[in-house]
Amino acid sequence: MQSVIDHYQEAIRLAAENKTPLQIRAGNTKTFYGNTALLPSSNTLDITTYHGIVDYDPAELVITARAGTRLSEVEALLNQHGQMLAFEPPHFGESATLGGCVAAGLSGPRRASTGAVRDFVLGVRMLNGKGEDLHFGGQVMKNVAGYDVSRLMVGALGTLGVLLEISLKVLPKPIVETTLCIPIGETAAIDKMNRWAGQPLPISATCYHKDQLFYRLSGVESAVKAAQLKLGGDELNEQQGISFWQSIREQTDHFFMTASHNNLWRLSIASNAPPLALAGEQLFEWNGSLRWLKNTVDCDHQAIRQAAEKYGGHAILFRHHLTNASVFHPLSSGLVKIHRALKEQFDPAGIFNPGRLYPEL
Repeated sequence: MQSVIDHYQEAIRLAAENKTPLQIRAGNTKTFYGNTALLPSSNTLDITTYHGIVDYDPAELVITARAGTRLSEVEALLNQHGQMLAFEPPHFGESATLGGCVAAGLSGPRRASTGAVRDFVLGVRMLNGKGEDLHFGGQVMKNVAGYDVSRLMVGALGTLGVLLEISLKVLPKPIVETTLCIPIGETAAIDKMNRWAGQPLPISATCYHKDQLFYRLSGVESAVKAAQLKLGGDELNEQQGISFWQSIREQTDHFFMTASHNNLWRLSIASNAPPLALAGEQLFEWNGSLRWLKNTVDCDHQAIRQAAEKYGGHAILFRHHLTNASVFHPLSSGLVKIHRALKEQFDPAGIFNPGRLYPEL
């Protein structure tokens, strides 16, 4: 595999010398995400050729794999040992890779109960904009004295470097899981999810849409049964529950599928924020802190972002049909300086995915 890295390094050095942008690609399942329309003509660096499991110790709950490894391969191996990626990452396609998962930084339904992608990244191996082979972090939770550079790569969309290898903390799979549904209004659902979040309950996912509150209980059988009796609701059978949460994670649910001709916004706000008076249809996750908004292409972008800011968050244009829209929430002048400084340190020639995260980077 060293020959593959040598090839990557040569391509990076040549691109930096000629100021030629490089689009870092792997499974291509998340090319829709980010300012893809703003990318100039460039060369492509295919990471799928660098794949495979580097190390896995089930007893230590740590796995290290190359960035081009398919996410399905990683999860299949973990499943053999009764373990899982705790942040339940979306795939959006069979060819999804571990590198793309980390670069996008997207978490699934379990995020509110277990943590986000960055919470489980222990270390990375990467190539910077000079083609240098760098290692950050390690394979234990407490291995950083100073800046945790490995977690900077999470959600950077390849703008800071080429991920080669990633070490992740994994968790045991729950012994029992069950999904229930409660008919309830929007305001009452927000209140209920927030009250539940403040109690020692084995809730691993919540989803609210059209007066229906779905929630998943995960853990040992006694705890799940006790919580089920306390919280109530109509129980889905096992396969229905699995299929439902997969449809939310992979956005194959009817709500997301019908968004293909509309804009799909992702609002991250305070979980106890009241119902947002925005045009369009909404679906909630993560106890109400993640609110998906589906609306028409001529919607008021400013009103949506102002609503998110009002409740301590931000709004991302997740899927859209616009060519001149800013996908990510605008940064303050202070944050722009920080982002530029990081970009200059890791990618001084500005060749990695230019404009993918923000037009000015």
